[in-house]
Amino acid sequence: MMPEISLNILDVAENSVRAQATLVEITVETDIRENRLRVWIKDNGCGMSRDQLEQVTDPFFTTRRTRKVGLGVPFFKMAALSTGGDFQIMSEISKGTEVYAEFVLDHIDRMPLGDINSTIYTLICFHPDMDFCYTYRYDMREFVLDTRQMREILGGIPLDTPEVAGYIREYLEENKKEVDGGAII
Repeated sequence: MMPEISLNILDVAENSVRAQATLVEITVETDIRENRLRVWIKDNGCGMSRDQLEQVTDPFFTTRRTRKVGLGVPFFKMAALSTGGDFQIMSEISKGTEVYAEFVLDHIDRMPLGDINSTIYTLICFHPDMDFCYTYRYDMREFVLDTRQMREILGGIPLDTPEVAGYIREYLEENKKEVDGGAII
């Protein structure tokens, strides 16, 4: 099992890359009052057939040719359910896939969120031709980083240009801290 939720998010988002998505939407929401940590990962990739969807949480199923197991989604599901949370995956051929994981926030078996800023930064900088829309919510506060808006402002300057990448990292760090006050989740 992965040691933090952000690595599960990275793994599922990399599945979106392999599914030829052009847009991946990631939402991380902490709701203290409801004692929940929720994650949504949605893409517009190739989607999965009904048979693939039924098998995707089986660790011995993968569509990759380089290995015979696919542990990312099954581990993510197990991590959520082990806290008394929920896990759902929906997909439709040619329309994309959506993964939802809900964790009981104060459950002893809930792994930490981890370095979500580095996860989002890595996705954007290693896949500069893809678009990502990241929403981070903590109770009633939120911020959004949408690479489509950034591209419009930058007018063709690549997102993996060192100056732009540095700005993205700072933007993530500053806004997360402003939204959650530096809480360790």
